[in-house]
Amino acid sequence: MSHTRWKLTRDWRLVAGGTESPEAQAIHVEIRMASVLGLAVYERRTALGISQSELGKRADMTQPEIFKIELGGTIPTLPLLARLAKALDASLNIALDGDASTVVFTPHTA
Repeated sequence: MSHTRWKLTRDWRLVAGGTESPEAQAIHVEIRMASVLGLAVYERRTALGISQSELGKRADMTQPEIFKIELGGTIPTLPLLARLAKALDASLNIALDGDASTVVFTPHTA
């Protein structure tokens, strides 16, 4: 059997017209938001041409902590978001709108 045909039980249930519990839906929204933040951090960091280790030094964090954020494995606090924005020399703009949330680091002008 081809692996491309494998589906998770959750996927089969949704295809069959089932629904997720409100708790599961909330968890999936949190995961998506963390992933959006992680991608924004990664994109800004690579635009600056710095490593995860360098960003970690700038934000008073470790490289594994930056790695975890970029993978979407962290739900950050407001102070952490402020440190990241400063370390990335950018303003952080977050629009929370359910599934359509956005995170953008806007570079400071010279």
